[in-house]
Amino acid sequence: MSLHDPLESHRATEYVAGASVPANDAYSRQVTSEDVLAVRRRALAEIDNAKFGWFHVKACMVAGVGFFTDSYDIFAINLCSLIMGYVYYADAAGSAKNTTPTKIDMWIKGSTQLGCIVGQLLFGYLADRLGRKRMYGVELIIIIVCTIGGSFAGTTARGLSVYWVLFIWRFVLGIGIGGDYPVSAIITSEFATTKNRGAMIAAVFAMQGFGIVAAAVVAIIVLACFKSAIDGDQLMLDYVWRIIMGLGVVPGIIALYFRLTIPETPRYTLDVEQNVHRAAKDVQATVGTTTKIVDDVNEPLRPSHAQARATKPSWTEFYHHFKHWKNFRVLMGTSVTWFALDVAFYGVNLNSSIILQAIGFAGSGSPYHAIMMTAAGNIILNLLGTLPGYWVTVFTIDRLGRRTIQFIGFVMLLILFCILGFAYHKILDSSVAAFVVLITLAQFFQNFGPNTTTFIIPSEAFPTRFRSTCHGISAASGKVGAVIAQLGFFQLKDRGGKNQFIPQLIQIFALFMLIGLVFTWFVPETKGKTLEELNDEFDN
Repeated sequence: MSLHDPLESHRATEYVAGASVPANDAYSRQVTSEDVLAVRRRALAEIDNAKFGWFHVKACMVAGVGFFTDSYDIFAINLCSLIMGYVYYADAAGSAKNTTPTKIDMWIKGSTQLGCIVGQLLFGYLADRLGRKRMYGVELIIIIVCTIGGSFAGTTARGLSVYWVLFIWRFVLGIGIGGDYPVSAIITSEFATTKNRGAMIAAVFAMQGFGIVAAAVVAIIVLACFKSAIDGDQLMLDYVWRIIMGLGVVPGIIALYFRLTIPETPRYTLDVEQNVHRAAKDVQATVGTTTKIVDDVNEPLRPSHAQARATKPSWTEFYHHFKHWKNFRVLMGTSVTWFALDVAFYGVNLNSSIILQAIGFAGSGSPYHAIMMTAAGNIILNLLGTLPGYWVTVFTIDRLGRRTIQFIGFVMLLILFCILGFAYHKILDSSVAAFVVLITLAQFFQNFGPNTTTFIIPSEAFPTRFRSTCHGISAASGKVGAVIAQLGFFQLKDRGGKNQFIPQLIQIFALFMLIGLVFTWFVPETKGKTLEELNDEFDN
């Protein structure tokens, strides 16, 4: 069927059940399925082939600011936990002095990851069930409220310490951050053009890199502002960690209005709500096409037969789709690769302060100097490795392909973690700078590699009715890996002495890179294909 305006042939006379209907009565009834299909094709073609314009930039910015906020909140705790040790354990004896206890550090960092699992599964399902637009912005409200609440955490009068209060706030914060993953990814994917879809989603995700760097930059600025006060009384650091954490709400507040007012994605309106007329109008309004996809009418354009009535996705439908191996293998591939990647990604990045201290890069001395050096070390690692990795992916993913970049990333990470793990002490004995270079390379290939592609592929590889749910499942699998890494890292890192088991942990990370490499074979290449071509739903 051609992509001409299907309504044109009905201007003079239309036919319903064999009887002619005058043109001025058009849309006094529901049109045929063939008409609806043709309009649907026309609308999808306009989205897929549209010129990259202001709306696409706006969609990337609105989603990207959310990811900036997410990563700022997730990784700021890395420095905040370090600072809190100087405040709440300033009077501890021996090696415990000025150090947040291992188990407490583990739980306040891991609480956000636990919340993310809940948020990814919950918001992933609800965005398929209720719509992308209805859920978009809710997760950001949760993030804003919990970030403010966490920055004011304190010890209660009867029992709860500041750490437990912070744990509660950050768990709920994690629900909001987790919800942002599937909803932002799917909205960007469903609005994107086929030619630039990979770059658009990667650009949204790349804002994580700026968020990670911003957390360290803000820490340095706030520390510098409090330098004289800290030198006089290190308990003044209590203000520092709260300000660092609280400033994470600023970009979220800026983005909130735009998230609440973004339109529903035409694909959801077409394939779940089955309101073809409204979807066509939304395409014209957002993409800015001058081509008239559908005439100005008052009634929704829907198929006439009762079987086409809009139905919400159900778990029964989900089961019947994924009981087939060709469909299940994709979900298994996206979930396991994300799980394997996050074991190493969060094992390294959430504990970069510990690693920097272990290799002697963070320095010692006064609290001000120690924290400043750690923050500077984080900036160096991320400016040289993380940010370039993200943006090389943005500019190459639609040419090289998702699977290719994922294969390259896992292979290089396997090699680098083997070198770092098995030659840990030899490298440190010869050159700390060489070790930092290798860690930086690992961070580059995490982001020019599976950290970005595991986010992108689930937003493309599943049908519209399950796309958000499947992205949520894949992302939650990754966060399970992050929690395992967090618990395992803290439980094992001090075996044989303080930080003595870190080489073996890096070797374990290498094993998970091998697992990710193997399961990449189950992941489809999505480059250059429409979402409907990828999921055999062009005519469904």
